[in-house]
Order: sequence, then C-alpha cells, then structure tokens
Amino acid sequence: MNKAVLFLFLFLSTWASAQVYSLADLLKMADTANLTLKNARLDVNSNINQRKAFLASQYPKITANGDYRYNAIIPGQIVPADFFGGPPGTFAEVQFGVPINLSNTVQLTQFIFNPQLNYGLNALAINAQIVAVQEKMAFQEVHYQVSNTFFGLQAINQQLAYLQKNEKNMDELIRNMELMQQQGLIIPTEVDKLKINRNSITNGIIKLENTRLQLIQLLSILVGFPEGTTLTIASDEIISNPTIIEQTNALRPELELIQLQKQMNIEERKGTYMAYLPTLSFYGAYNYNYNMKPEDDFRTGIPSAFLGLRLDWTLFDGFEKKNKLKVNAYTKEKIQNQELLATQQLNLATANAKREAELQTANLEMNKEQLRLSERVYDAAKAQFKAGTISTNELLQADNGLQQAQSSLVGAYLSLRQAELSYLKSISQLK
Repeated sequence: MNKAVLFLFLFLSTWASAQVYSLADLLKMADTANLTLKNARLDVNSNINQRKAFLASQYPKITANGDYRYNAIIPGQIVPADFFGGPPGTFAEVQFGVPINLSNTVQLTQFIFNPQLNYGLNALAINAQIVAVQEKMAFQEVHYQVSNTFFGLQAINQQLAYLQKNEKNMDELIRNMELMQQQGLIIPTEVDKLKINRNSITNGIIKLENTRLQLIQLLSILVGFPEGTTLTIASDEIISNPTIIEQTNALRPELELIQLQKQMNIEERKGTYMAYLPTLSFYGAYNYNYNMKPEDDFRTGIPSAFLGLRLDWTLFDGFEKKNKLKVNAYTKEKIQNQELLATQQLNLATANAKREAELQTANLEMNKEQLRLSERVYDAAKAQFKAGTISTNELLQADNGLQQAQSSLVGAYLSLRQAELSYLKSISQLK
C-alpha cells in the first residue's frame, strides 16, 4: 500500500512539473497564493473586526478588583481632644482601622451619551471602503507584475530560440570551413572569424539563460508556485493583441481612494467638533470590605453599594481641538491638490500608453517584415559563401543583420505587450 501511494505521489509530481501554464492559469494562481493579495484580504477582514471591537464600547462594562492589605503601621489622624472629653483647644492622635484589610469590588459602567461613538463608526465604515479599494489596487498591481514577467519570459524564450538556431547554423558553417581548411582551400583565420561569432552567440545564450532563470524564480514567487518545482509557461504568439479599449466611466481606484480620503477628512472634522461635548455614563458598584485584627480575634465584614451618573466635560484643553481643526483644513487642501495631480498623471499615463501601444503595433509589423528580408539575405549569403562567391566578412555581415532583426522583433513584441499592460493598468482594466 505504501509503495502504491509513493508511486502515485511521484506520478502526480511528474505530471505537475510537466504541466504548461498559460497567463490565465498564472493569474488565477496569483489570486489565491500571492502574498500581497493575501495581506490585502487580511486588511479587509481586520477592518471588519475593528468595527466589531469598536461597537463593543456601547455595551456595559463589568470590572472586578480585589485588594489585600496588611497595615504594618496603622495610619492615624489628629482630632480635637474635647471630642473624647479632653481639654478644649488640644488635639489627640487617633488610629483608624485594623492591621489586615481585604477589599473586593465589582463595578458596572454604561455610557449613556458618547458623541465620539458615531464619528468612530463612520470612520471605520469609510476605512472599510478604503481597504477594499486598496485590495483592488493590489489586484491590478499583482496582475501587472505577473503579466509583465510572463511576457518578459516570452521575449527571452523567443530570443533564445533564435540564438540557438543561429548557433546551430554557425556550427554547420564552421564544420564545412574546417573541411575546406584541411583541403588547403582557405586559411585558418577565415575559420577563426566564424568561431569568434559563434562564441559571441554562445555567450549571449548563457546570459539569457541566467536572466530566464531569474524571471522564472520571480514568477514562481508572484504566483505562489511550489519551491523546487519546474514552472513551464505556454508560448505566446508574436502578434498584436486587440487590448486597447475605450476608457470606461468607472472611477479609477486611485481617484476613488482620494474621494474616500476626502470623506475621512470630513468625519475627522466632525469628530473634533464632537469632542467639545461632554460624555455621560451610568455606573454602579458593590464593595465588600473584610477587616481583621488577629491579636484581638476581631473579624468583621462591611458591605457597601452605590449607583451614580458621571459627567466628563473638558472645558479647556489648551487649544488642542482648535489646532486639530487647522491641521484638518490643511489636510483637506492637500487632498484636493493630490486629486488634481493624480487625475492629470493618470490621464497622461493612459494617453501615453495608448499612443505607445499603437506605435509598437506598427513597429512589430515592420520588424516582422525586416526579419523576413534579413532571413532571405542571410540564406542567399550562405549559399553564395558555400559557392565561394562572397567572403567570410560578407557572410558575417549578413549574419549580424539577421541577429539584429531578430532582436528588434523580440524587442518590439515586448514593448507592445508592456504598453498594452500599462494602458490597461492605467484604466484599471487588468483582468
């Protein structure tokens, strides 16, 4: 039975490591496993419990305390001597109490009027909306990071495929050249020229492999992929996507957040005004005081109870609230400036990203055509080189032109995808 379970585990592990993940798959994984999104959801849940904790302040509070005291020296008090029949005008020292005293008190307190309660509830309600908007913003940011890393890997994979193909072609040419060198048809330096170019291609492959590994590790962290498991992503075609859409009228999260900050500023101002009002609370207590004097074998308990109303009213606070209102006014102006600046920046980012996407769409098609032409030139140069009608330098020139066209196409593809992502993020439409 254990062997069967082990076999099944190994089979599932192999299947999981061989699974190919599309961008949609990775985004779904990030929605549940990304630590930034998890923390954003924890903030939402935390705010819910903060509100419950604040609501608890309107319920009665019951406290209890006990006190044990041994009076090593019983405190005394000066009283007029004639109180005990002594001569008038003189005083006597009298000790009150016993050496051992045990006191237990239970008290109930209930707010009847608390002007800060409504302010606190309103502030928590606004804060709940704030953390919800922040969760939306975190969602957009995480999806942007995952998508951007995914497309970066696509570009590296395509560039690696081009370089590996170029390396294979160059190895074939070097083998043919070495045969010609052995026959005395060419000098060794002609072969060395090709080897230098091949080494440059190999070095480029090594660097790209290292960058690819770093991006894979980053993507694994972003989507919560199990450590030590191979992450294989699906290929994306080097084509333009119709992702540019008309802007919606929906309020962008960044501006929505500023609107909520405005509301919070208003509530803070109301709360400061409410602090000018008094608070009224009801309280009741029961006390049982037990006194002992062991040397006289004296023991007695004295109960007591009382009810009361307590009014707390700050008549002068050293202009604390007045200065808080001034700070609130400055904050209000600051938020208004932030709103204006954020609106301008978001509109500019959207317009720039849209123009960049349109430009890169055209650039991608142009680079596709450039690559097709470079491949034809290279194929013709290779055939002419084998026929002995052009030199090694001319072949390497065609090869360099082909590599440049390949790099330009990959760069145009990545620039287009990044522009599309920036545009969608600027209008909060990343899915």
